[in-house]
Amino acid sequence: MTTSLSSASPSTLASASASMRHTVSAAIDVAAAPTTVLLTGETGSGKDVLARFIHDSSARAALPFSTFSCAVMDSKMVDAFAQALQHGGTVVLDEVSAMPMEAQGRVLALLEGNPGGFASRVIATSHRDLREQVEKGSLRSDLFYRLDVFPIAVPPLRERREDIAALANTLLGRIATSLHKPQMTLTGEALGMLETQKWPGNVRELGNVLERATIRARGTVIEAADLGIAARPTETSSFPQWLPLDLVQLERLAIAEALRRTNGNRTHAARLLNLGLRTLRQKLNTPTAGANDATETEMAAVAQ
Repeated sequence: MTTSLSSASPSTLASASASMRHTVSAAIDVAAAPTTVLLTGETGSGKDVLARFIHDSSARAALPFSTFSCAVMDSKMVDAFAQALQHGGTVVLDEVSAMPMEAQGRVLALLEGNPGGFASRVIATSHRDLREQVEKGSLRSDLFYRLDVFPIAVPPLRERREDIAALANTLLGRIATSLHKPQMTLTGEALGMLETQKWPGNVRELGNVLERATIRARGTVIEAADLGIAARPTETSSFPQWLPLDLVQLERLAIAEALRRTNGNRTHAARLLNLGLRTLRQKLNTPTAGANDATETEMAAVAQ
């Protein structure tokens, strides 16, 4: 068991993607209520961060935040869990599908033993499909239904590639602090490589790659070679059919996308595009005949 007061920042919950925005919105909705929450998602996808975000966004933020690893839930830990239910903060049952059957019975008895509810909110997490675990007989159905009150799915990183740029920047800041190094930045090629990976280890794996790259890099710029990962092979006909083959229009689309990803920050956009800031400014201020009207309008708006 680990117990702490609220202190973690939820900044790794980058939500440029629609799927992550939906997840964060659900977390905000439930934060004010005492409702039990079930967080599901792949290993390393950020379930622990979302649990802390819910706690920090609630009226319980100044109270203890306790996490119990269900894989080692023995009799002594069940007793500690019973005490934690009374402290008024948030109690997390981490990877509930790994809880031994005997402990499941005792935890269920505790959760059902107080019809009026407990002072603490309970959040359970799992990287497995709990309904499948119930069917296999490794998880009690009554415990599952006791925990599955407000389910929230945390999407894997491969389904929210739009978030990788912001996530990488946040993680690099944390890494710089822990390694006592200056903030690192990524070249456009390095960021592009990160955005094409499958990330089976999700945000946790991304953080590991960036930490290794920070150590390898010479200076404060991380090159693609510093990442230590292989570029994914290009598949046949992988070029999106909706993109124009006109190079001028492609350039305008790339600039508009870089500005969108950086919230209009021209310095960061120029870095993503491997352009000088002055060159980017010139391109923003130069109308291009035949360019897509929507793209021109978007670029004009951020150029103001």
